[in-house]
Amino acid sequence: MNILTIIGARPQFIKAAPVSRILRTHHKEYLVHTGQHYDENMSRLFFEELDIPEPDVNLGIGSGLHAEQTGKMMIALEKLILAQKPDCVMVYGDTNSTIAGSLTASKLNVPVAHVEAGLRSFNMSMPEEINRILTDKISNLLFCPTVTAFEHLHREGIVKGVHLTGDVMYDAALYFAEKAEHKESVLNKLDLEPKSYLLATCHRPQNTDFRETLSAIIAAFIESDETIVFPAHPRAKSFMNKYGLLEKIAATFKIKLIEPVGYLEMIQLERNAKKILTDSGGVQKEAYFYQVPCITMRPETEWVETIRDGWNVLVGSDKEKILQAIAGFSPDHKQASHYGDGKSSEKIAQILGRVE
Repeated sequence: MNILTIIGARPQFIKAAPVSRILRTHHKEYLVHTGQHYDENMSRLFFEELDIPEPDVNLGIGSGLHAEQTGKMMIALEKLILAQKPDCVMVYGDTNSTIAGSLTASKLNVPVAHVEAGLRSFNMSMPEEINRILTDKISNLLFCPTVTAFEHLHREGIVKGVHLTGDVMYDAALYFAEKAEHKESVLNKLDLEPKSYLLATCHRPQNTDFRETLSAIIAAFIESDETIVFPAHPRAKSFMNKYGLLEKIAATFKIKLIEPVGYLEMIQLERNAKKILTDSGGVQKEAYFYQVPCITMRPETEWVETIRDGWNVLVGSDKEKILQAIAGFSPDHKQASHYGDGKSSEKIAQILGRVE
């Protein structure tokens, strides 16, 4: 089968890494990078660390308003799909690259395969929720990471082509955790001991774009008694500068504000953290995979299994709730096998083989 794979952001690089490695032993893959994540150095680092083949093409779309960015992607992708004539277009997750790829392929009557189908936050103010719902509606093959995701689709009347495969991010977490062990320690670079710090990430517009919410989050970090390692997403750093929060951070030695790190260094930081504070879906899961308590700075999560098992707590952007979780949140339940057996990529490749 000739598969045209569309990726455009770091979480999709991580998801695509184990799938592409397996796919290419069974199928022919044409890899398209939309350029949605446009930091060239960081993109290159992720591709090198994850052993992802160089993209056959980088569309270089870059940032923009949602309609502008998605429209530019669709114009470029239509030409590529017509030229390549793939048997299937594969998309990942819930970004603008996802919806652009699925819409374009669907309108050209090319089957769409959606990896990480069926996720729902039930928050329609999130662009990601709109992207994932629409993509699921027009996909022909839907690869669900969890039973919850599978059930969401069935409740919505989507039953044809739906497969419970497990989570490809779990595949990646298992594979790259070992590789991260052999990389120079980022903890040594930062003069940190294992389990002596909290790890924080923050990038969602709901948290970064508004003075009140971002100020509350940073105030909680500053008032905490813990050392906090904070790899600053460019979006968050820009708004922290705009709201005068960088000066407040600089005045305390407890917050180590650093540049974004590569995936292997991020794994090192995650595995060795006492707790993780994040608004990222992927980081929530990685915290769970590595058995690190997670404090999620959102009012909801798609990964409800982490909440049910007691390894994740929702605090939104409420300063007091963040501080309470930093001080007192401690899992007291065993984890379960919600995310598969680490062979989700193989299952996806096998299913694609059966529909040729």
